[in-house]
Amino acid sequence: MVEGPDERERQLVVRARSQLEQWTNGARTAAYRELFEGNDPILSPDELHRLDAFDSALERHGGDGVWGTDQYGIHTGGPTGSDTALGVVCVYHPQITDDSVLRGGDGIDDDLEERLNAALWQYGERVATLIDDELEAFVRETQR
Repeated sequence: MVEGPDERERQLVVRARSQLEQWTNGARTAAYRELFEGNDPILSPDELHRLDAFDSALERHGGDGVWGTDQYGIHTGGPTGSDTALGVVCVYHPQITDDSVLRGGDGIDDDLEERLNAALWQYGERVATLIDDELEAFVRETQR
């Protein structure tokens, strides 16, 4: 039977989770700049404009939009007694679906939907990686 984390590990996770919102906000900003504003953006300006319009329309219809709805969690991965193995995972990737507010209404066809969803997925994974970097630094600092 695999045992869960010991008290020290549980406390480390609790303290790390208290930082998660701050790390997430910073990582979202950095990932957005890197993926959508850099020298080699993953979407064309028109595609990004459509994604932003999609986000605004969802918010106007009472939804959460796209940006900021991605969610992240901290997980433990190591057995009791090993070095603490914490990591970050994106637990919710926003996506455009067939029943989305703008689907079909403004020319979002299957190909564009797929490109936008792929970009949102890549964004969520990049944010998770950046949060994980913060988490690793936090663990190193805590273990000093």
